[in-house]
Amino acid sequence: MSHSDSRTAFVAGASGFVGQHLIPELQKAGYHVVGGSRKPKKAAKKSPSIEWRKVNITDEASLRNAMDGCDVAFDLVHEMGGGGNYPERERKGAEAFRRAAEASNLDRIVFLGGVMPQKNASKHLQSRANTGRILREGSVEAIELRAAMIIGEGSASWTMVHDLAGRLPAMVLPSWTQNHSWPVGVADIARALVGAAELPPGESRILEVPGPERLTHEEVLRRVATQLERAGFPAVRVPILTPRLSSYWVALVTGVDLSMAKELVEGVVEDLDPTHRTIWEELGEEPQAFDTVVADALAERAPSPIDRARALMKRRAEARS
Repeated sequence: MSHSDSRTAFVAGASGFVGQHLIPELQKAGYHVVGGSRKPKKAAKKSPSIEWRKVNITDEASLRNAMDGCDVAFDLVHEMGGGGNYPERERKGAEAFRRAAEASNLDRIVFLGGVMPQKNASKHLQSRANTGRILREGSVEAIELRAAMIIGEGSASWTMVHDLAGRLPAMVLPSWTQNHSWPVGVADIARALVGAAELPPGESRILEVPGPERLTHEEVLRRVATQLERAGFPAVRVPILTPRLSSYWVALVTGVDLSMAKELVEGVVEDLDPTHRTIWEELGEEPQAFDTVVADALAERAPSPIDRARALMKRRAEARS
């Protein structure tokens, strides 16, 4: 597989956070991009540079129509924020996606999933792993990329970290903030997805997409706080704050709603370490530095009313001094 303007990529979830970063990377690599959407006319107004086709992710017929003439398909659909029994919707979607890819004679499926802990996987991560398994069981080669925290404007986990680091008068540290992860920038995720599509043909497999550093969630908060010019503010350890109680605290302090906060916190109660070969080993490349991707994410972020008020107070204080 090589870069070619004759290849066509179908992207399910093209209008989402990762999808919007993937599209320009695919175009730069020479792909014609087809985006799937329930409302293709609306999507085309927002992103007119690609072709849009109507898709219901659990409907095999609509997926076959969307994949018609395509060479590779990216599955970026994420049902976690949709409420209800989303694991069942993800299961049905994966089965429909696999069958449609087989009927369309695709060369490859690339799926973006989540890093699995050694034990106590959350409902969200179990569902992600199940989706990847279903896709890999088909006759079309499927590469499942597994990433933990994705840093970039539009990511729920980044919103949580940014707001906790930037808004609290003191850092509250439940026991789960001592667990580890390998945060990675969204630009690297997009690069990894395109790289996975370009790998030589092989067997269906899992590849990890770690960032460059193994960090505790406390270290992540402190490093983000430093870039927000809040380095050295007080920290309070609260080991009795359970994940459930933590989710209420996260929803209260940040821009993440309660249902999403519960899923995010449940997903970090164990270390999230890579257990398979990485995409960087396959590509012979390295992910960007953690501080660099944080700076990029901060540069993209529009200030919230709270952030603007805090900046105004800071300027007034500096003017009086």
